[in-house]
Amino acid sequence: MIPEIGHYALVLALALAILQTVLPIWGARAGDEALMRVGPPLAIAFAGFVILSFAALVAVYVQSDFSVVNVVENSHSMKPLLYKITGTWGNHEGSMLLWVLVLALFGGTVALFGSNLPSRLKANVIGVQGSIGVAFLLFILLTSNPFLRMVPAPAEGRDLNPILQDIGLAIHPPLLYLGYVGFSVTFAFAIAALIDGRIDAAWARWVRPWALAAWAFLTVGIAMGSYWAYYELGWGGWWFWDPVENASLMPWFAGTALIHSAVVMEKRDALKVWTILLAILAFSLSLLGTFLVRSGVLTSVHAFATDPTRGVFILAILVAFIGGSLALFAWRAPLLRQGGIFAPVSREGALVLNNLLLTASAAAVLVGTLYPLALEAFNGEKITVGPPYFNVTVGALMLPVAFAMPFGPLLAWKRGDLVGVGQRLMAAFALALVAAGVVAVATEGGPVLAPFGIGLAAFVILGAVTDLAERAGLGRVSPGTMLARLRGLPRAAYGTMLAHAGIGICLLGIVAETSWSSERIIGAKPGDAFPVGGFELRLERLEPRTGPNYRDVAAVFSVRRGGVEEGTVESSKRIFTARNMPTTEAGIRTFGFSQLYVSVGDELPGGGIGVRAYYKPLVTLIWLGAVVMALGGALSLSDRRLRVGAPKPARRKQPAALPAAAE
Repeated sequence: MIPEIGHYALVLALALAILQTVLPIWGARAGDEALMRVGPPLAIAFAGFVILSFAALVAVYVQSDFSVVNVVENSHSMKPLLYKITGTWGNHEGSMLLWVLVLALFGGTVALFGSNLPSRLKANVIGVQGSIGVAFLLFILLTSNPFLRMVPAPAEGRDLNPILQDIGLAIHPPLLYLGYVGFSVTFAFAIAALIDGRIDAAWARWVRPWALAAWAFLTVGIAMGSYWAYYELGWGGWWFWDPVENASLMPWFAGTALIHSAVVMEKRDALKVWTILLAILAFSLSLLGTFLVRSGVLTSVHAFATDPTRGVFILAILVAFIGGSLALFAWRAPLLRQGGIFAPVSREGALVLNNLLLTASAAAVLVGTLYPLALEAFNGEKITVGPPYFNVTVGALMLPVAFAMPFGPLLAWKRGDLVGVGQRLMAAFALALVAAGVVAVATEGGPVLAPFGIGLAAFVILGAVTDLAERAGLGRVSPGTMLARLRGLPRAAYGTMLAHAGIGICLLGIVAETSWSSERIIGAKPGDAFPVGGFELRLERLEPRTGPNYRDVAAVFSVRRGGVEEGTVESSKRIFTARNMPTTEAGIRTFGFSQLYVSVGDELPGGGIGVRAYYKPLVTLIWLGAVVMALGGALSLSDRRLRVGAPKPARRKQPAALPAAAE
């Protein structure tokens, strides 16, 4: 009965989404306030039925209801409860339902907390959100129904893909979808503005919180996915330029540009058309990522769907929403007023440079990801665009972004003084040079460019702190006044500082890990010892173990540094019994911000085991930097000036009506 409830809830949600699409937009066009007011209740009801459907899917997984095809193909009665729940979205059908759930929650949030929005704008936004829901609910019901029955029901399921049975799966996909789908709101605002033909600074103020929220979730989602692949797949790397990884990086670039462009639009009433385009592109790239993962055109550890029917359906959704929105933009954008002008050397100019480099980075990743697919489609030739292309192109574009980052917040609006800003950054620049020099001396004979990378990372971090110091009047006012100024700064100022410093922290980890990482690959037997990165690892024993739905052989290594015992690290080769599929469970031991990473392979004929060991200096700063960036976004979002919607203007007091006798 529960699967039928879930299925019918989806059907009712589709009916509500159709009404949510038609009635508010019709009301906005006709100026009918009653129809426009119907939108929020419909959006909330739509969210309620999608929540009910998703809860039903979770229930059949928890109960191991093997009369449902989706549960049979992706679960097992012996699987731990946590992975039964996460298995709900560890497959194509369930993940698409999670996608629609996040969409419905965002739409419901707009309906609940968008009371300060103009009625026409709110109606159009809710209507556009509803149209996206209609498209994806049709996709689920027609090609990817998670509630299909199997008769007769088997006694046992086939189990979830073993590499997805990990705590990272409980966190990574929901966070990533909150980022992907969060940009649907900014997309809806852009389409609503184009439909209405009106856009101003207030529009940017309404859009910016949604862009910040989506960007923060996407940042953490990408970082979580990177760390999951790092420790779960046993490859020892933190980014592989996998096409599906690229699919999440492209909307991140566009979303970062959107946030900065919206700032210019809100503060200076400029870059209006460009901000609209970025709002469209951010969600369009999110849709493209959905297509790449769900269509079956890619072979990836992340890709689920292989049915070409699904690919064609999602491609049609892409054509409708991306093509339709860009056509609407081409038609309506020339009619929009462009806004204010500014000098090239100004805060607006710095943000425009930021936008250009970020969108160029997104374009470079897009070309490298889609070119092999296009080439294979046209002539059948298979090629691979690998890390060298992405490292050179994206790296060359992002380095100027990092260097220019400390300058932007210190420049004045409209017309800035570049020399004056350079003088204020002199201390940060000098300390960054010292850091680069110290690293160069300490690592003499190492990578030549690495000290410059460390210096650049230090400059970004110190530059972010310099902005706060300048706002507080460090060195110009008394300590008491400085502290009072710091307390009076808006949270968005601290959020900006954290986000920019997070970029520097991440860059510091990237430079250190790629420049000074050590690797050792050997075959080892119990009792064998070998060095790696200043440590000595000794294989103490091989232990056969049994888990709830797997068996493995764990290799236990003792760790010494300078003759001092530092503990142990364990890695194992695990076999999941239901699918008879092996996985590698990496052993990781953290020392400060650095890590010792051990991955074992198959047992060797002589009784030993293959071992791959790494020492990765400062590697955890890569993910810590991403977390700091997201915290900066969250802190900015908490600023009272950036709450959802703009404050209602105070009503003017109406004069009391005159008595009838006095008229």
